[in-house]
Amino acid sequence: MAPLSEDEMLAALGADTEPEPARRYTHREERLIAGFEDIQRFVEAHGHTPQHGEDKDIFERLYATRLDRLRSLPDARDLLTPTDRQGLLAGAAEASAPAPRDMDEDALLATLGANADQDDDIGVLRHVRSRAERQAAEAVADRQPCKDFDRFKPLFDRVRIELDDGTRKSLRFGRDTTIDAGNFFILAGQMVYVAQKEEEFKTSQGHPDARLRVIYANGMESDLLLRSLQRALYKDTSGRRITSTDADAGPLFGDHMEADDSESGTIYVLRSQSTEPFIAAHRELIHKIGVTGGSVEKRVAAARHDATYLLADVDIVATYTLSDIDRVKLENLLHRIFAPAQLELTVSDRFGEPIRPHEWFLVPLSAIDEAVNRIRDGSITEVAYDPATATLTPLGGR
Repeated sequence: MAPLSEDEMLAALGADTEPEPARRYTHREERLIAGFEDIQRFVEAHGHTPQHGEDKDIFERLYATRLDRLRSLPDARDLLTPTDRQGLLAGAAEASAPAPRDMDEDALLATLGANADQDDDIGVLRHVRSRAERQAAEAVADRQPCKDFDRFKPLFDRVRIELDDGTRKSLRFGRDTTIDAGNFFILAGQMVYVAQKEEEFKTSQGHPDARLRVIYANGMESDLLLRSLQRALYKDTSGRRITSTDADAGPLFGDHMEADDSESGTIYVLRSQSTEPFIAAHRELIHKIGVTGGSVEKRVAAARHDATYLLADVDIVATYTLSDIDRVKLENLLHRIFAPAQLELTVSDRFGEPIRPHEWFLVPLSAIDEAVNRIRDGSITEVAYDPATATLTPLGGR
């Protein structure tokens, strides 16, 4: 069997390899769609359907009359039902506000005491954007400052480090078009993070879609549809998916040693016996974290002569046995997790050359233990280390 082409593979995944064929709507259909979208936005904003009454503002009264009208027109119901995610068309038109079959938008405005010819906010309701304009606006969506960006910035910083050291990769968007909460992408040269994905629903063409909360590396955010982000990433020649760390790492631990397992290494946590004032004052919090394939005791036997051990003996305070593990990848992962608490130390080796050890961290043993357990169960990607609280805290979301 011949291998599938890229377009055939994308089609099998249900992805858009090109813009959806545009259905040609009549001017009347365009007005009906745009008018119904106005009503949907009102309901999302206020939590109830628009109501009639002299005490209601003119927009709500307009939307109430318009909704009655749409409910009474079979062709309008057929056109709009596929996008009626709130079930607005299921109700009956209110008897208190009859709407003749031939009443158009201008007549509706007139019944509410508004002059449709005036160049004011009410008149603007009559000017309906084309479907292409609405799709373009949806694809971009309104961006606004992310008020809790401080919760996401450490995540962006960590991913940049992981891209630089090769733990994560950026792949051309297309072969995998899935989008889930926790995913990172590069769109228009900027890193974006999907912080939240709401419940999926079906589009009028039967495709799955969902509302997303997307955070941008520049501190902005937007709410947009999953399929809009898919299309934007696919059309952007520089659009990229950033791979996750756990997807490539494989299983890091076995729950226990099996007969045919080989012991591949040990995570070790050390404390320095150095008498240097800062280290002595914070001895219970300063730890060296490493991974070795041999004996930890033999590795640290000559610590007092090695600048990477701060030219002092060390205490082994914790070890974790690994089986069938990529030791380098695991050690890099642990160091990235605690990078915000890495100590900037400089010591001179026996030749007087300055050495800057990179494996010492100002972090409590309890946090290291939790990190190892989270690596074991795969939940390490859901947290980041917060030096202010000295704990692993959940990433993003609200």
